[in-house]
Amino acid sequence: MKAVNFTYDPNWVETLRTSFMTNAFVAGLCIALAAGIMGYFTIARHSTFAAHALAHIGLPGATGAVLLGLPVSLGLGAFALGGAIVIGALGKRASQREIATGTVLAFATGLGLFFARLSTSASQQMQSILFGSILTITTDQIIGFAIFDLLLLAVLSIIYRPLLFSALDEQVAQAKGVPIGLMNLAFMSIMAGVITIAVPAVGTLLIFALVITPAATANILASSPFRAMVLAGALCLASIWGGLLISAMFPAPPSFIIVTISTLLWAIAKLAASLRR
Repeated sequence: MKAVNFTYDPNWVETLRTSFMTNAFVAGLCIALAAGIMGYFTIARHSTFAAHALAHIGLPGATGAVLLGLPVSLGLGAFALGGAIVIGALGKRASQREIATGTVLAFATGLGLFFARLSTSASQQMQSILFGSILTITTDQIIGFAIFDLLLLAVLSIIYRPLLFSALDEQVAQAKGVPIGLMNLAFMSIMAGVITIAVPAVGTLLIFALVITPAATANILASSPFRAMVLAGALCLASIWGGLLISAMFPAPPSFIIVTISTLLWAIAKLAASLRR
């Protein structure tokens, strides 16, 4: 078994100045913006399982892209979007979405493992897909992240109120004429994009810590949806940047430290809320 040695690196400042660390910090900012906003909607819509599952549904797309010599993010995004559309179309209500999500997830996971067995290169990519590799994010990927964030903000400026209304009280929103089916599809499609840009940071297995945990922490501390979204984004950013900083000072996998910080912030907020009560 390979030993992990958390020793202090006296040259950590020089490490922070490298181009790959700069890319990681900028990517973290883009990821935190999208994850903070959509994390709140995910919890409000009781779709945390669906968000977690979308990352795994993208697995066969990622391994299949390696087989075809295509960018991993392209395959991941295509399968995540396809899964999101299927889940959104089949699951009109939360209970129905759970069944649709589980069915699509099981098939996608099996297909991803099958693709990985077909190629040695796909098998080698599995670790970075499952656990992330934020230090290898390229400038082209960051540009893609930034474009997605701009599109996200533009779309939300149009559908923010009906999307929030349908999330907080679906039955009343439907009675008021809000197109619930369309909101389901829109939410799941946007979430597929968020998953696609967040997976390179922490991987498909740990995506919960970026999309859900900061939003859950923000819900404990904030009193309004907008404040919760802003706080969730800030907590997500603090987790990513803090993880990168600590991993530079004490060489360790950044994804592990990012997830640890996110979890600790949630635990502290839960403890503080319990003490107040």
